[in-house]
Amino acid sequence: MLHSLRELIAYWPVVVALVGRDLKARYRGSVFGFLWTFLNPFLLMAIYSLVFAVYMRVKIPSYPAFVFAGLLPWTWFSSALLRGANALVEGGDLMKKVFFPPAILPTVVLISTLVNFLLSVPLLIGFLLLSGDGVGWALVLLPLPVAVQALLTLGLTVGVSVLTVRYRDVYHLLASVMTLWFFLTPVLYPKDWVPEGLQPVLILNPMAPLVLAYQDILYHRRPPDFVAVGIVAVVALGVCAASLWLLDRWRWVLVEDV
Repeated sequence: MLHSLRELIAYWPVVVALVGRDLKARYRGSVFGFLWTFLNPFLLMAIYSLVFAVYMRVKIPSYPAFVFAGLLPWTWFSSALLRGANALVEGGDLMKKVFFPPAILPTVVLISTLVNFLLSVPLLIGFLLLSGDGVGWALVLLPLPVAVQALLTLGLTVGVSVLTVRYRDVYHLLASVMTLWFFLTPVLYPKDWVPEGLQPVLILNPMAPLVLAYQDILYHRRPPDFVAVGIVAVVALGVCAASLWLLDRWRWVLVEDV
């Protein structure tokens, strides 16, 4: 684990260069550019609001703002995992031609999606202001869930990318897992709607406290549950440690399998 961390620090200029290349390549020839990072969840928010707030008449004040506050960080999380799952497979040529630390590739995906998320946050705040919901002083606490989510996402992305090299079915399974995971996370509904017998599902879901933290800060305009976010931070550290250990253990096997 420490070996991979030292490599990431030593090759940080390479990470920055690859992130810049990835951001430019992703939106090359696109009219709206990075705005698609905001527009895609915005369109989903509009659809969910139509279905739940209009058709089903869900009684949640400012339902679009409620959904958007959780949907944008979820989009960052899911896009990082889905793109990162193939990071080592797609970057196999780099790993075979020169000495190239494999941890760089999933890290680039994480940072690239993080930049897109951060660029979308001001647009989200603008949406909240225009919709009349506004923001509160708790906005200064937003970096807390962002940092914890980045750590959790990095660990999961590294782990999934390593497993995908060894077992290619992981990538195909991941899309279904992410869909199920989305509906088990309180993005579209308050946590109080979860039946008491199913509350352990929220406890075992590390994204649930993070989404609730974003909703607390952006929608409810209050501080998040620091204890719950702290527990997720500990879990995220464990996931990162396990994933980097697995990466170090399978390092040379990965080069042969990609």
